[in-house]
Amino acid sequence: MNTTTAATQAGVTTDTIRTWCRNGVVVATKAAGRWVIDTASLTARIAIGAMKRGIRKTARYTAETMTAIGGRRWQKNGMDRVYLNDFEIVPGLELDHYKSGSISGAWLDGEKISHAEGGRLGTAVDKVYFDAADGKVHIKWGWGNPRSLDRDEIADRIFGAVRAAATAL
Repeated sequence: MNTTTAATQAGVTTDTIRTWCRNGVVVATKAAGRWVIDTASLTARIAIGAMKRGIRKTARYTAETMTAIGGRRWQKNGMDRVYLNDFEIVPGLELDHYKSGSISGAWLDGEKISHAEGGRLGTAVDKVYFDAADGKVHIKWGWGNPRSLDRDEIADRIFGAVRAAATAL
């Protein structure tokens, strides 16, 4: 399976999956420059993580939980937010870049998409944050206007990824 599918299944980011691959935490090989992860190895890693943490059935949305999944807390002028920078990228989107910063490859859910569509998806979300005042996760939309996913689909993916990460704690 690819890194996006593995990240969704494990409830972690694709960067975490790539780190696991590089460090040998899961069995994986590189094919055409992309990680191919062994399903049994990933399942075993998820089970080990669940035993260490204990399994919770529901996600608890608190500032502490959001900080624990990688958010950065910001408090000013009576506002209390946790910015979730790891969740600003649309779940399922993988982008490779040249050294210049230009997109060299784009995939959505493992399927190749145009570089332009990858750019639009990559700029569709500006910020994702948890507001402690109302206890909700919010999305501030960016300027990208993708054609393959609408805002509701992107929001569902982001909220699902945040919920999975918070539940995994």
